[in-house]
Amino acid sequence: MFNNLRGSKRVSVYLEDEGIEARVITLDESTRTSQLAANALGCTVAEIAKSIAFKAGEQAVVVVISGDRRVDANKVSAYLGFKIVNADAETVKELTGYSIGGVPPFPHTPNVKVILDKSLTRFEKVWAAAGTPNSVMDLTVDQLKSIVGDFVDVAI
Repeated sequence: MFNNLRGSKRVSVYLEDEGIEARVITLDESTRTSQLAANALGCTVAEIAKSIAFKAGEQAVVVVISGDRRVDANKVSAYLGFKIVNADAETVKELTGYSIGGVPPFPHTPNVKVILDKSLTRFEKVWAAAGTPNSVMDLTVDQLKSIVGDFVDVAI
């Protein structure tokens, strides 16, 4: 059912359908960057689970990483076994269905591979984008792992 929905509604319905206890919050302020999100939420930049999108052929690769870290594209390529390149805003929207600043760690279509960076394991709870550039959700790191998969080291 959630595949026909867009933005934060898609994320909210997915959470509800899957029985995941997390809340989606829509803010008046933009949460498009880690710093803006941290300012709006009153947390540290590191507690923001930012999503960085790359392209590999017709597939999107979304790396979810702590807001105080950067993605090493070479490490991601080595981990996946194929080369990735940065995705521009139009490509991100086309491949993931979400706009930059609102790409959540889930739900995604099968053409989107999501990788969790181990920098997130420093925290019990993090804030992630929830489908729009001003919506976020709070999740435990254990919830992220159970939904997306294991953590890998892809940070610089």
